[in-house]
Amino acid sequence: MEKETPWRRYALYHTPPPGPLAAFGACWLGWDLAAGAAAAHPEIAGLPRPVSELTETPRKYGFHGTLKAPFRTRAPLAEIEEASAALARAVAPFAAPPLRLSRLGSFLALTLAAESPALSRLAFRCVEALDGFRLPPDERELARRRASPLTAGQEAMLARWGYPYVGPEFRFHMTLTGSLPPAEARAVEAALAPVVTPLLGPETAMGAIALCGEGADGRFHLIRRFALAG
Repeated sequence: MEKETPWRRYALYHTPPPGPLAAFGACWLGWDLAAGAAAAHPEIAGLPRPVSELTETPRKYGFHGTLKAPFRTRAPLAEIEEASAALARAVAPFAAPPLRLSRLGSFLALTLAAESPALSRLAFRCVEALDGFRLPPDERELARRRASPLTAGQEAMLARWGYPYVGPEFRFHMTLTGSLPPAEARAVEAALAPVVTPLLGPETAMGAIALCGEGADGRFHLIRRFALAG
């Protein structure tokens, strides 16, 4: 009999190291990935709704940038950790362009100020390294992915890798809100900009990958960080 994992799904994330940005992200979303605990929302003037409502959708995932999207598996945790560690040992740390506050469609996120081929390569290596453990998406997951129209390229990535935003479709971002009407998105952006911008440095250090798991509480928890050491 195959051994069950202690987590519903796994993912590989970029998470900022402990510091002001990580602390802000945890409090803003109301969930601390590293601590595996709720965090108190900050008081920010000018928001059109309470922070808890603005961040309800992304809260369960924690503050992160996706490298390998959440996937189901029957593999033991030890094998997932071993594969993640091997990948981290083969990749050297690097600096990506600085983060900036952006509107992506109907939600707000931190995005890179310029493209980073090195980060795109890292993300694809994460996808490849753990793909052998991934169970195919079920019909419910496929329907959820297709709820927003996919391009032909994204549909091809979904069929091959179980997630549409892989390879040439990858766009690094750290989600800050759920879907917002345009007026609300503008208001939240204006309120957040003076708070977030001072936390964003001249570059984005990529020094580790974070293996995270979705627990029985439906939220993602940090399992282990693997330092890039190639």
